[in-house]
Amino acid sequence: MSTEPRCSFRSRTRYVGVLLATMALFAGCATRRAAPPTPTTLAHPDFVYPQVPASLAATPGASRVDVGWRYLQVNDLKNADLEFGVALKLGPALYPARAGQGYVSLAKRDYDAALKAFDTALEREAAYVPALVGKGQTFLAQDKTDLALAAFERALIADPSLTDLNRRVEVLRFRSVQDVIDAAQAASKAGRLDDARRAYERAISLSPDSAFLHRELGQVERRGGNAEQALGHLRRALELDPNDATALMATGELLEARGDVAGAEGAYRKAAAIDPSLNLSARIAAVAESAREARLPEEFRAALTTQQLTRGDLAALVGVRLDALVRRAPARQVVVTDSQRHWAAQWITETASAGIIEPFENHTFQPRTNVRRGDLATVASRLVALIAEQNPSVRERLSQRPAVADVPPRHLQYDAVTSVVATGVMPLVDGDRFLVSRQVSGQEAVEVIDRVRVLAATTLGAARQ
Repeated sequence: MSTEPRCSFRSRTRYVGVLLATMALFAGCATRRAAPPTPTTLAHPDFVYPQVPASLAATPGASRVDVGWRYLQVNDLKNADLEFGVALKLGPALYPARAGQGYVSLAKRDYDAALKAFDTALEREAAYVPALVGKGQTFLAQDKTDLALAAFERALIADPSLTDLNRRVEVLRFRSVQDVIDAAQAASKAGRLDDARRAYERAISLSPDSAFLHRELGQVERRGGNAEQALGHLRRALELDPNDATALMATGELLEARGDVAGAEGAYRKAAAIDPSLNLSARIAAVAESAREARLPEEFRAALTTQQLTRGDLAALVGVRLDALVRRAPARQVVVTDSQRHWAAQWITETASAGIIEPFENHTFQPRTNVRRGDLATVASRLVALIAEQNPSVRERLSQRPAVADVPPRHLQYDAVTSVVATGVMPLVDGDRFLVSRQVSGQEAVEVIDRVRVLAATTLGAARQ
């Protein structure tokens, strides 16, 4: 009977298993292909090499990442995937190998698998540039430009030295912004202001320093009745581009509408200096006059809308709005005894000295006396006579004597009434009547003065020619 120890069945089985595993390992090593050298021409030049950080350099399987990368760049996707997989089995913490798997999936156009692999790598290291770039490239392959741009921008934050990526980001930003601008302009043209507003806000988030975008959003807000928001965006546009004449003109219009005539005048003048083709001279003159009138006494602004105009009100209106014409009249010495403390004392003196609104025989002006249409006709006719001195066509019209039913030739105000009717400065009422005794409102007086101004402007233009 043998005395040698006998192995149990379980021991023999374990031994055989270990032997077979060892043989399989050696067999695998014997049949494993040699890793390809680093290729001179890369199959996927846009992919970013998944560098193993120094902290993981000693991890088992770290060297397999480079081998997998070489397989990937000769487009041997099967062996590349195998190498990255082996690296992860040997070192589960090797997130560069996970990024490598993402690139293999991207090369296969398996975008869901690629995103999953890149995200897994980023869970280990949120600022890992190869995974961020790979994720961006995957989104780009899916035409998800905004998501691709976000991933690329994160990569640039982590590594600003990626100049090629920076250029690509600029192109994507332009493309993305242009797409959004097209959508915004289409929505604005169709009157979908809320959609246009959201689109422009999105475009500004992509390109915050674009004067054009702030200007266009300002115009959309203006159309929507949001004046303050519109002004805010237009002012931002002008901070970015002070020579934007369109933004300056829009700013002027908004300021004029809210009563800031001085600000409006400044904006219009700048716009006109930049782009003379805008033809803003008339508008500039109007707001300049409004700015000047805004500095006048409150009583002047009240006179513009009063229901019953007084002689003092009329003197101020003529003196302010027809000052050049008043100065053209020969000055004479007059004595006015009751207007020194009146708010319109300056213009009472000027119009009286010019013989346009004469004081009464007792040297009183009576500035609080109500003005009637006959009185207004007398003042307007004297202004028209000053214009006729330099305008033959006005003189010819003054020679006409239109029929006025309630003002016969023997009427004291006949000459004044017919002259203002003939020149169109004051129209007849009810077809053929003038109504000399009807009281005059501020609005009616302003309309008459404006017609005189048109005649005066025509005369001035003819004289310049």
